[in-house]
Amino acid sequence: MRQASVERKTKETTITATVDLDGTGRYDVATGIGFLDHMLEQLAKHSLMDITVRAKGDLHIDFHHTNEDTGIVVGQAVAKALGDRQKIRRYGASTIPFDETLTRVIVDVSNRPYLVWKVKFPQPKVGEMDTELFKEWFQAFAQAAGITLHIVNEYGDNSHHIAESCFKGLARSLREAFQVDAREQGVPSTKGVL
Repeated sequence: MRQASVERKTKETTITATVDLDGTGRYDVATGIGFLDHMLEQLAKHSLMDITVRAKGDLHIDFHHTNEDTGIVVGQAVAKALGDRQKIRRYGASTIPFDETLTRVIVDVSNRPYLVWKVKFPQPKVGEMDTELFKEWFQAFAQAAGITLHIVNEYGDNSHHIAESCFKGLARSLREAFQVDAREQGVPSTKGVL
């Protein structure tokens, strides 16, 4: 069973996350940040991962700590659920259109975290969330999950659409990369380890 739960407590946030990589896309998310909840729901639905997240943070300051720490905890849960990464496809790619927006997302579940972020937002906020925080979430997630992650927004005018296409693109790419390949013997690497 590729499931895991992680809890993280700091002076700024208390966050728990549970993931099931072989789920059906169910979600139960409450971070206190409405738009982040919406994005995590998209991540679950389109990856077919089941995701449960509970976060309490210092939202009276701003959304930064809760947003970033949620990325860390969800990423840690994914890494834990992957275990030794045996028999996974490892790579995944998707191109996501959302009305006027087009975004490409490519992942390598390599255990070598890296983020390439080529995304610009025309508006400084989506709802109450600063658009600069999206990069922070993806950076935290990639680092904690051990994933090389490239996100390139080709074009778009609406910041909501751009952000959502990034999360949906991550979801579809992870869905492909996390699949178990019956022909794969061990891990998909000549090193013998990921």
